[in-house]
Amino acid sequence: MMSTQPQHTYHVIGLMSGSSLDGLDIAYCRFVQNVGNHWDFDLLASDTLELGSMSNPLRDAFHLTPPQLDRLSKDFAFFMADAVHTFIRRNSINTIDMIVSHGHTVFHYPDKGLTCQIGDGQLLANETGYIVVNNLRQRDMDFGGQGAPIVPIGDKHLFSGFKVCVNIGGIANISVQKADEILAYDICSANQVLNTLAMRLGKSFDRNGILARSGHVNQSLLCALNQLAYYKIDPPKSLDNSFTQEVMEVIDGFDLPTADALASYTEHLAEQIALHIKSTNLSEYSSVLITGGGAHNTFLVERVRALCKSEVVIPSKDIIDYKEAIIMGFIGVLRIRNEVNVLASVTGASKDTSSGEVFYPNS
Repeated sequence: MMSTQPQHTYHVIGLMSGSSLDGLDIAYCRFVQNVGNHWDFDLLASDTLELGSMSNPLRDAFHLTPPQLDRLSKDFAFFMADAVHTFIRRNSINTIDMIVSHGHTVFHYPDKGLTCQIGDGQLLANETGYIVVNNLRQRDMDFGGQGAPIVPIGDKHLFSGFKVCVNIGGIANISVQKADEILAYDICSANQVLNTLAMRLGKSFDRNGILARSGHVNQSLLCALNQLAYYKIDPPKSLDNSFTQEVMEVIDGFDLPTADALASYTEHLAEQIALHIKSTNLSEYSSVLITGGGAHNTFLVERVRALCKSEVVIPSKDIIDYKEAIIMGFIGVLRIRNEVNVLASVTGASKDTSSGEVFYPNS
């Protein structure tokens, strides 16, 4: 008789600093591998730490010289280590097999084979005393891949009940499971743009889309946004943070009241998300899972639902907020096991890879 007992269990802290600079997400998870390579997970504790004094340096990191960037990478590792110590103490955590850090993306140039997520892995390991896995994208890029998106491996194993998953963070992306293959790519800038506009009105973000709802959609701006060159590229494809600058230049060229700019970009974002949901031929699928900070934007979700006509599922707040940090932890587990964690069908690489660097604390 085949055993149904778990084969392996891992307790992992996943760290995710998103491009929207809305905080450091920390997720303490238990991952259990059962017979047949079926994975289950439990989110045991979670928190989001404001970036505080790190916020402006991270926002401006692209302009730093290499020595300055190295210094910031170390500073951010110290910041994350302090956050982890506080998190462990606050939640009385005793069992940790590893820490997996996405780090903070400074630049991402897949056409040049270059990507940079800062947060010194060796320093983080030394300061916390735990194994650290980071630099999760570079190996895929070494084999000609985009290095993004990397979340779909988690969609495949941890959220397999949904054939279509959309994450609306600083950048919106989609992953689609078709038979044994997953296709995924970045759709467009999302909260990076919405937050930039909201800050012009003295808000850090547009809570529930209230500001956008109060504005008017400018059809000329909507048309101009839809003509951006990125949208004409076929997958695999991914976006660098610099795309947001391109978007903002288009928006600012229309000199609209900020509420109207927010209304117009929210509509554009909803249209793009709905377009790509519909392109998956959802008659085959039951529902779409939407996560990320944008899932809290009720006006945006309302517009996506109206435009795509599909069943849109908004999960619990913990999954909305920590899905990416959870999956970063899972990516680290697969890396420690030397198993595939970045999919060539998603990134366009010449092969699937087990990506990430492993650092052991110095005694």
